[in-house]
Amino acid sequence: MENASTISKKWIFILSGQSNMSGRGGVHAGHWNGAVPTACHPCNSILRFTASSSWEEARDPLHFDIDATKTCGVGPGMPFATALLPRLPPGSTIALVPCAIGGTAIREWERGKKLYNEMVRRSKEAAGDGEIKAVLWYQGESDTSSEHAARSYKLNLERFIGDVRDDLQLHSLPFIQVALASGDKQHIEQVRKAQLGIDMPNVVCVDAKGLPLKEDHLHLCTEAQVKLGNMLAEAYINHFLSPNA
Repeated sequence: MENASTISKKWIFILSGQSNMSGRGGVHAGHWNGAVPTACHPCNSILRFTASSSWEEARDPLHFDIDATKTCGVGPGMPFATALLPRLPPGSTIALVPCAIGGTAIREWERGKKLYNEMVRRSKEAAGDGEIKAVLWYQGESDTSSEHAARSYKLNLERFIGDVRDDLQLHSLPFIQVALASGDKQHIEQVRKAQLGIDMPNVVCVDAKGLPLKEDHLHLCTEAQVKLGNMLAEAYINHFLSPNA
């Protein structure tokens, strides 16, 4: 097996969006309880790209030094990698690149803005050691707060996907996006309709609706994050993993 010091080619996955991607599972009153489900246990074949652009063994919270002004806990990244790893060729390494920032609207992810530029920069740096296989994107709660943002969401998301593919020079890069489980009730269905209605090549949607939320009615609980990670892995396996991988 590969480890952080003997790195060859990696299966690289970009984790981006807002707080339900960076992870709030197990976080209460600004403190993470430290509980790590079996699906999130560290493994020397699952790596994390740090804020200082180095590789280390991945463990939750994956985004602690990226979404650094918030308290991060369990997210979908580790259960995704844990579920996917056994389906890859023996000796494979999954490399996760955390980029999500809590509380961000899609307009903050436009090409040329700080969050977008950082995501592209980190993705390019990480790709020096492997191949970017997909972007996992969970964002949109912040865009349910106004009718204008909700109405514009589909166009903005399509533009975002196209820009990322162009700037990474990966024009068929898979995107697995998550349809919202929470948000402002007045506009959430409009954003969900946009997410579920994206019709672009190599873009699939996993629906988080119905997954259990924490007491804040906004963030997925730890159990839900594990379930979502498994759903994301299943989507990647079913849509993008070659039988001969």
